[in-house]
Amino acid sequence: MVLALLVSGVVVALVVVGLFVFGLRRRLIQRSGGTFDCSLRWSADGGEDRSEPSGKGWVYGVARYNGDRVEWFRVFSYAFRPRQVLERDAIEVLERRTPKGEEELALLSDALVLACLHNGTRLELAMSEDALTGFLAWLEAAPPGRRVNVA
Repeated sequence: MVLALLVSGVVVALVVVGLFVFGLRRRLIQRSGGTFDCSLRWSADGGEDRSEPSGKGWVYGVARYNGDRVEWFRVFSYAFRPRQVLERDAIEVLERRTPKGEEELALLSDALVLACLHNGTRLELAMSEDALTGFLAWLEAAPPGRRVNVA
């Protein structure tokens, strides 16, 4: 009986510590400012030939502006390094759309989808309208002489 209580207490303590570390990590990522909620999908299959894209492949995350790049972090991870780094001059915006079909269930309710090419790889970013406005302004605010590809 005592052993069962001890094991249960240790499990509960580990869960609490794990949740605390998730919160601390997000707070540290957001500390420098310029962060926004952003889901990401690489090599998206929802393109020109599909009328209703699949909801598969979306990963919820937090993006942070850092100079001429956007660092993207998975929400459900303990890593303090960004999972993906998007360079401003390597991003080409292809289209902006609302979620379709199963995507509506996979994304946050107010999300808009931005289809892009990053170094020739198709990806999609889903974010709120305010975050999208800021992201597009950041893309267009590239220093003189830089290539900007905003559709």
